[in-house]
Formats: sequence, C-alpha cells, structure tokens
Amino acid sequence: MTSGHFDALDGGGVNARLGILIESRKNMAQRLERLRKERQNQIKCKNIQWKERSSSQSADDLSSLFEKKDFKDRPRSTGSKSTLSLRLEQCPQQLNNPFNEYSKFDGKGHVGTTATKKIDVYLSMQSTQEKLHPMMVVTMANARVHDLIGLICWQYTCEGREPKLTENVNTYFLHIAEDDGEVDTDFPPLDSNEPIHKFGFSTLALVEKYSSPGLGPKQSLFVRINAAHGFSLIPVDSQKVTMKDILQKALKKRKGSQKGSGPMYRLEKQTEPNVAVDLDSTLESQGTMEFCLVRENSSRGEESSEEDPPIDITTVQDMLSSHHYKSFKISMIHKLRFTTDVQLGISGEKVEIDPVTNQKTSTKFWIRQKPISIDSDLLCACDLVEEKSPSHAVFKLTYLSNHDYKALYFESDAATVNEIVLKVNYILESRASTSRAEYFAQKQRKLNRRTSFSFQKDKKSGQ
Repeated sequence: MTSGHFDALDGGGVNARLGILIESRKNMAQRLERLRKERQNQIKCKNIQWKERSSSQSADDLSSLFEKKDFKDRPRSTGSKSTLSLRLEQCPQQLNNPFNEYSKFDGKGHVGTTATKKIDVYLSMQSTQEKLHPMMVVTMANARVHDLIGLICWQYTCEGREPKLTENVNTYFLHIAEDDGEVDTDFPPLDSNEPIHKFGFSTLALVEKYSSPGLGPKQSLFVRINAAHGFSLIPVDSQKVTMKDILQKALKKRKGSQKGSGPMYRLEKQTEPNVAVDLDSTLESQGTMEFCLVRENSSRGEESSEEDPPIDITTVQDMLSSHHYKSFKISMIHKLRFTTDVQLGISGEKVEIDPVTNQKTSTKFWIRQKPISIDSDLLCACDLVEEKSPSHAVFKLTYLSNHDYKALYFESDAATVNEIVLKVNYILESRASTSRAEYFAQKQRKLNRRTSFSFQKDKKSGQ
C-alpha cells in the first residue's frame, strides 16, 4: 500500500473524529443549559416539611379566631358605590348573561366547517312592531330543541332586546310558525329533548308557556250567520268557543233573545238543513264557519216576518254601506320598524293607500310612501293582529300581487281598526274572489302537510 493511501485514510479518520467532537460539545452545551434552567426553577420552589400539630386549642380559643359579626344594625352607606359594584356595572353584558352556558351552540362562527342550521325566530314577548320581524339564529345541527331555546335566549339578551327574559329556559316553548310569524296553534310545541336537525322548519316562534301562543299576525275569525233577512258576521276569539256563545251573540246582534216568552231559535249548518247543532260543542268541531239561524218548530224554508227576530238596524247599515267608499287616516308599519301616516280608502271595488303629504321630513327614517291601489278581486284577507289597548291596535291586509301573496300592516286606535277589519270582511264575504279562495286553499295545503308530518313522526315514535 502506498503512502498516498495512508494519507487518505488518515485524513478521513481525522474528519470523523472532528465530527464526533463537535457533536459531543453540542450535546454538552444542551445538557448544561438544561441543568441551568432546572437550578433556576429549584430556586423558585420551596420544600415545606409537614408536621403534625402538637398544640391543641380549646373551643373558646377557636371561636375567638373566627368571631361572628352582626351587620344587621350596621348603618347602610348612602354615598358612593363600592368598587365591586362599579366594576360589575362596567362589566360587559355578555359576562352577565344568565344564558351563557348555551352560547356553545351558536353556529355563526362554524358555517362551512361544521353542520349548522339557520332559523328565523319570531319573539312573542316583544312589542307589536318588533315582533313582526324575526331574529335570525344559527345553531349547531347537533343541538336539541332545549339547547336552541337557550341559545335564542342568550342571543336575545346579548342584543339587549326588551323586555328582559325570565332566567329559566324551561318557561319557554318553540312553536311552528308561518313565514309571516303566525303561530300554528293546531300543533303542539316541539319536544325539548328532540334534536333540532330532525325538524325541517326554518321558521319558529318562541312563546312563553303560560301565555297565549297567538303572537304575531293571526287570522281574524268571523262566523257567518244566515237568516231570512240577510246575514251577519260574528267575530270570535278562537275556534274553542262554544256554539251556545255564538248563538247568543247572533241573537244579540239581531235583537233576539232565548229568554222570556218569545220564540226560541237554533243553529244549523248551512249545508245540513233541519239538523240542529249541538250548542255544547265547539266551533272547531263543526268543520265550517257558516251557519243558519232558524226559529224552533219551523223549517229553513218557512219565512215568517212576524216571528223572526227583527234585524238590528246597525247590521243592515254595515252590510249595505260596506261597499260605500270610506277613508281612514291611519299609520302604515314598515319593515324597518317605523311608521308613516297614510289615507286608507275602502270601497266595494278597490282599496287605495295614499301617503299623507304633510308628513314631517325631519324623521330619521322617513321615506316617501308610494300610492298603492288594490282591486277587491285581489284581496285575500283582513286580519286583526293585536289589540293592546283602546288607543292601539294592529291589523294585516293580505292581497295577491304578481302571483305572490303580500301583507301590509297598519295601526290605529282599536275602534278604527275593528271598523276597518269588519268592513273589509263584509266586502270579502259578498264577493266570490278566486284569489281569496286560492289563498285559503294554499293555507289548507300547508296545514295538511304539517298534519301528515306530525302523523309520520308519531307513527315512527310508536314503532
């Protein structure tokens, strides 16, 4: 082997030894740094040796250490508030939210990454104008109905809405609602233990358990009572009313009576002549809203002007004058929760809504209201929404526009609103409108779909 080979081998060995030496120094430096940090941490720690207590103290000595103090007779400070009270008042509202435990079901920050569900929720506890507009809630899809109620309460409180909610989530229900906020009271509230993804509804309503669930726009109920000299429209609060109450209202409106020595009367369904209606039954069980008032011991075809109850002259005037033009100065409610004054003109041919020209333009949200003219054949319904006091009531006018049903909301005093609702309903009753018939047919189809859904759910739960 030549000297060149030895030089090559020797050079390679030197390089290897240098690499090992550098690596060992690097490891040594790391160990020294680790030991230095451990010594610093040991300086911060202190070992305390546990010793059993040798001396015992009497009960008197212990009571003197923790002496009770009576603050009842201590004079209360009427001056400045304590630092703690000031800090609590300055604390953000979110920290004081009693529903914070349900914030974990808020899905606004998880859209696109986790399964979520967007729901429009109508709030029954808010004022008239505010309850017409839903609160949009995004919930995690795995939340239960109970969790969603808590999330709604949490978001409601975070947004500072009024009035304040009861801090117990169990005092609220979730009901199925129409797109306009009308609560479907024919169905029970959603089961609190069911997962929310089982329900396909995108519009719900939050209702207090011990209050009426009829929030928002509700269909005004009028029972038509036919008689020998015309008909009357009897307003009722709900379909739970008994037929006896309806008969008494009809006789009172037509100046008749079931008392005394005068003639007695019965109610028959318009489609079932000579079959008296059970007065103890409810309107809901009849399946119709049209009846006939018939004198006892006579048939429907026998007209007797001597013994039929005399018609109330105000009823005749209502029926005859309902097609006459009359205007009302009321306020129109807009989606941005403000109102504008309008002139509502009603006749048998059309309904006209004209803006009042002398409105104050200084209002922050004032807009120019365009005139609206609605042909009577396009009218579908006129419903009382809410009657809070004699000085304030709200009604809804539904009509067909470009193959879509639109709703307009108005407010005024209760007497004016009731007069308008009754006048429009007299006009609707006297006209055979295809738009109105299709509107109620569509509502019936929705009801049938919900009934079918509820039946299928009950059937699955019974399996």
